[in-house]
Amino acid sequence: MVTLPLWAVVALGAFAVLAILDRILVPSLRWALERRAYAAIDELNTRLRLKIQPFKLAKRRALIDSLLFDPEVLAAIEAHAKEMGVPRDVSMQKAKTYAREIVPAFSAYTYFSVGTRAARWLSQALYRVRLGYLNDAALKAVDPDAAVVFVINHRSNMDYVLVTYVASSSSALSYAVGEWAQVWGLKSLISSMGAYFIRRDSRDPLYRRILARYVHMATSAGVTQAVFPEGGLTRDGALRPPKLGLLSYMVSGFDPKAARDVVFIPVGVNYDRVLEDRIQIGALAVEANPDVAARGPRFRFNPLVLVGFLAKNAWLAVRGRWYRYGYACVSFGAPVSLRDHLWRRGLDLRSLSPEARTREIERLGHMLMAEVGHVVPVLPVPMVARVMLEAGDHALTPFELKGRVFEIIEQLEARSVYIHIPRADRDYAIDVGLRMLVMRKVVLTGAAARASVGAVAADGESYRANPDEKLLLTYYANSIAHHF
Repeated sequence: MVTLPLWAVVALGAFAVLAILDRILVPSLRWALERRAYAAIDELNTRLRLKIQPFKLAKRRALIDSLLFDPEVLAAIEAHAKEMGVPRDVSMQKAKTYAREIVPAFSAYTYFSVGTRAARWLSQALYRVRLGYLNDAALKAVDPDAAVVFVINHRSNMDYVLVTYVASSSSALSYAVGEWAQVWGLKSLISSMGAYFIRRDSRDPLYRRILARYVHMATSAGVTQAVFPEGGLTRDGALRPPKLGLLSYMVSGFDPKAARDVVFIPVGVNYDRVLEDRIQIGALAVEANPDVAARGPRFRFNPLVLVGFLAKNAWLAVRGRWYRYGYACVSFGAPVSLRDHLWRRGLDLRSLSPEARTREIERLGHMLMAEVGHVVPVLPVPMVARVMLEAGDHALTPFELKGRVFEIIEQLEARSVYIHIPRADRDYAIDVGLRMLVMRKVVLTGAAARASVGAVAADGESYRANPDEKLLLTYYANSIAHHF
């Protein structure tokens, strides 16, 4: 017989339970859950056009270690330690911080069960979502083992949500997102969706090298990615020239003779109303001030602004006065094979001098941006905005307004530009665009006080641009200006 005090028996029993959980039950449960997860991913890959690559499913810790011990990253760590005069361990710790910030923690369950469903609900709650031009035969011909990169114009932070929803039946997209998403709560969700964070304004060579190697590793492994080559939201509504950072990371080390090709798919996005339109116009005015232009104002997430926006719209919905923000449309252009592009030019980027390589990547970036511009869909509000802007202070009758919009439609159709005409009715499309602008008081009408919201204007009315809203009118007209 061995006699023990009660507290010792309780402690030994607790330790025994913890040992059983840690060594037997938890590993078994983890194994069962992982087995179910991998089985679900295998079943999901049978339905996706672009499969989820093993790289994306690898353990995050393993990806971080692979990135940190990449020969080029190790060389950058050594160079950083010498330049800053600090021990190598300090540089390694800094590199580890960067790697943890960049490498996502992708979860297929979060992406498809939470993310895509939330994206669908939010997109359909705010907009009438439409799929524009789609060359389905060309998209189906893309090699399923290729590294596919969706190249998208950047009009709104809703672009992430909208394209995720539209492309959810094809693949899981990996986005590069800026500093705005690194807020508490949102950061973990975005990381689990497979997005990786980038510091757009960082000039630290160590950070740039780690980011470059991660993007190269992901592209080489065939991860499906989505990038915004403009580098940020458009301020004036027009397409911006491409920034070549991420693009150069993807293509600089590309081997034309390798088994895996890189295929770029141009994606054009447009809205009848952009949620951040007034923020961007305000930022444009700030950038015009030379005292603050150098600081490069960015969109910053403000929880109070979000809560106020949601509360205002909820109150409008309760009163029956809330309307969706018009149409949002996404078009997909013809795929561009990097291998074919280089073979046509007889080039291998790896063999070029740094200056020549930069010129070729710049040429590729402008070509891709031109392809994106060509598939940007034309919606009712931008067409009406362009006509009202061209009219200046001159008032237009409904007949004059529709006649000028019809001329725009004919010009665009002659250029094979996709135009979304709701219900295949041009008159209705013009009424939709005009209604949106009149409701926001961007376009003024003498009968606005008498007409019910959403009613079509009566004959004899006239419309003119609100002089105080010329910037906003220009913002929407610029979204299709490149088509002309």
